[in-house]
Amino acid sequence: MFAALMKRPLWINVLLALGLSLLVLFLFFQTLEFWTNHGEYLRVPDVKGKNYKEAEDLLDKAGFDVVVQDSVYYDSIAPLVIIKQFPDPDATVKVNRTIYLTINRSTAPLINMPNLVGMSFRNAELEMRAMGLKLGDTTYVPDIAKNAVKDQLVGGVTLKPGTPVAMGTKISLVLGAGIGNEDIAVPDLFGMPYSEALILLESSGINLGVVLPDADLTDTLAGFVYWQNPERINEERKINRIRSGQMMDIKLSVIKPERKIDSTLLSPEPPIKND
Repeated sequence: MFAALMKRPLWINVLLALGLSLLVLFLFFQTLEFWTNHGEYLRVPDVKGKNYKEAEDLLDKAGFDVVVQDSVYYDSIAPLVIIKQFPDPDATVKVNRTIYLTINRSTAPLINMPNLVGMSFRNAELEMRAMGLKLGDTTYVPDIAKNAVKDQLVGGVTLKPGTPVAMGTKISLVLGAGIGNEDIAVPDLFGMPYSEALILLESSGINLGVVLPDADLTDTLAGFVYWQNPERINEERKINRIRSGQMMDIKLSVIKPERKIDSTLLSPEPPIKND
């Protein structure tokens, strides 16, 4: 064949090559419409709000490919429901176009619990909303910082910052109630074990302030109170007063202290009369 081509004049071979090229080009344009579905368009059905299986069947029958592009979580929407689609509903697209879906997750994702303690109630509420958490019950305890978050709870148990928690979980907050209007007598903590002092302060609505253990005390729970501020008795030998929500500071020792009696306060004994 190659020899036959070489025997022909060059101009004939050029014409044959040109004719073959035109034929291929003609066939290409003739079949282009078939391969690209030129002129064939479909209207995208609306599958938002439908279950994924239902949406997939509907799109497949309409001639579309389906790809789950993303997933989100809303606890108010049923699992595997279509949240978003692209192209949008009623858009006109070519046959065999891929429809990308965003679905609602079947299980709530886990997030790390933020630290709300010390925040104002308003800021804590905004932080929870941004993290996908819900506000549960709110309770109040006496505290100088009014409406400040004192504790964050789930099921009555303190939830530490960083603990994994499901999105949508209700978080209960313990808030400061501010300083009460009615004052009470300063309790006497001298000689009490640390645990008993805590119970007494809590029942009195008084917050524990600074705790200063002695150097030889390695376990705070094993300590005894030997100093408190404010003191029970003032310099005028009157009982000090304190309001609920205020704080008391204490010092702890490893040995239970004994109260020293001021002899100057003892009544003198009457003189003995000799008969």
